[in-house]
Formats: sequence, structure tokens, C-alpha cells
Amino acid sequence: MHIVIPDDYQQVIRSLACFNLLQGHQVSLYHDIQHDPDVLAERFAEADALVLTRERTRLDAALLARLPRLKVISQTGKAGPHLDLAACARQGIAVLEGRGSPIAAAELTWALMLMARRQLRPAMDALYAGQWQVNLGQRLCGQTLGIWGYGKIGQRLAHYAQAFEMPVLVWGSETSRRAAEADGHRAAVSREAFFSEADIISLHLRLAEGTRHAISLGDLQQMKPDALLVNTSRAELLAPGALLQALETGRPGFAALDVFEQEPLLDPANPLLQHPRILCTPHLGYVEQQGYELYFGDAFSNLLAFDQGKPCGLLAPLPLDPSPTVG
Repeated sequence: MHIVIPDDYQQVIRSLACFNLLQGHQVSLYHDIQHDPDVLAERFAEADALVLTRERTRLDAALLARLPRLKVISQTGKAGPHLDLAACARQGIAVLEGRGSPIAAAELTWALMLMARRQLRPAMDALYAGQWQVNLGQRLCGQTLGIWGYGKIGQRLAHYAQAFEMPVLVWGSETSRRAAEADGHRAAVSREAFFSEADIISLHLRLAEGTRHAISLGDLQQMKPDALLVNTSRAELLAPGALLQALETGRPGFAALDVFEQEPLLDPANPLLQHPRILCTPHLGYVEQQGYELYFGDAFSNLLAFDQGKPCGLLAPLPLDPSPTVG
């Protein structure tokens, strides 16, 4: 197979132990950031298979129609809205997906909470500039952690909170709230109570039509003046511009972000990066050694299994009578 792997920003994929699985196949790696469909069509033209790093590359119907040779797409983790599954099915392109892991994302979320609450970024910047103890942060102990979305990541955060002696308040679906109560945590009596009672709110929702822009300016303005909003999930969960507007009105007081509407975010003048009460990281939630071995190990193993006609995490099966995309 000719396997093409785009978006290896960090130039690390070849160094992974699991990369050895691809021995004997032709592999083309691209390390730049590229969204131009003409460039992508040229790069993918001779590919039998693509391996995608999460959602960095968007493959819509128009681009897929320019790739008649492509047989299979192997996704690291779960497939998302970047991939037009219906167009893949129409063209007879199989889509394989692997597993996700809550560990790295939960750990980064907790690190952001600690850094934001203790105000470590300005303290460290001052130290490197020759100043000593320029600010005063807050401890986590005793603060109420609000978790919206009590899935694998949310549950892990709730365990961390217990170790830090933080009460947990959960909002989400009825199933999430019942599960939280069964684990000994408190479910908010209402959406309004969730935003107004929590000292820190961490978002852990999947992005779907029902959750896109679900969090409004009004929701944020119900938070406490010194509250912290943490988003390591999806930027599109918030209404456009709502966070900056809310911060300017004084509620919440702080934010910590690992996700952005446009990624990569490479403009140092972006208002989110310039805001003195926002801590930003470059979407590192899943970006760590063991996580990459899991994600790419699954993607490579699924691809080889597909090539050999074995069970392979098939998400979008080949249609029985593939027909070309029309229009």
C-alpha cells in the first residue's frame, strides 16, 4: 500500500514504536499545515490509504471526489465532523476508527486548573524577567468543581477532585446526572444553578448539532466574578464571541483553553492569546507519547488488518455496488 499521513506537525510519527508496523509499505509523511484542497488533492492522488491525526485534515465530498485511487481512511481515535462519511460510502472508501483515551485530556485539564488558579503563568514570566512573587493565586481545596458531561473524562476529573478535597457538581444529560449521584457527587438542580454555584467549570461534551454553541453569553454571565471556565473539549460548544464578552463584563473572572475555533492558532495578536485572564495551550489534550502510541498503533493495526481482510474497526463499510459521486 501507499500510505499517506498528513499533518505530522511535530515530526514525531516516524519516531513512534508503532510506526514499525508499516514496514514493507510505502509511507509518505507531510509535516506542514495545509488546508488548500488543490495541494491536498495532489498530495493524496497516489494514496491507497490515508491515516489522519484526529481532525487536523478536513475531507469533504469535493476533495474525496478527486481521489479515485483512495481505498481506505484509518482514523486515529474516533471519526468526527471533519470526515464526510456519506461521501466515503458513495465512493466505496472504507473508514476505520480506533479507540480514544481519557487519560491525557483529563491530566491536561487538571494542569490547566492548577496553573490558572495558582496564576503560575504570570508568576513564572515575572521570575524569568527578574521579579519575585508578583501575585497571589488560589488553592483548589474547597472550591466546587462543575463538570458538564460526566463521561470518561468527567468521571476521571471527579476522582481527581476527591483527592484535592473539592466538592463536585455535575450537569448534563439525565443519565450523566444519575451516574454522578450514584458516585456520591451532586447533580445541579438546574442549568442556572450549575453556572452560578460552581467555582470552576470544566466542559466535557461531544460536539454535535445539539451541543454546538450550546453555551451562551447568558450562561457565562451567571458564573461567579472569580470563577474559572476550562475548555479542553471543543471551542464550538460556546457561542461565537461569548467568552470574550463575558470576561469583559466580569463574569467569569478567568478562563483556560486548549481548543480554538480555528486551529492551528498561529496569530500572536489573537484576542484570546492577548487576554490577561485567559491561559491558553495549543490543543495538547491528546498530544503525548503514550497517547500517540495508542492512537497511531490502532490506526496502523486497523489498516493492516483491513488490507488482509481481517476485523479492523470498520466504521463506514464499502457499499455493495459503489457508484461515483455525482455533482
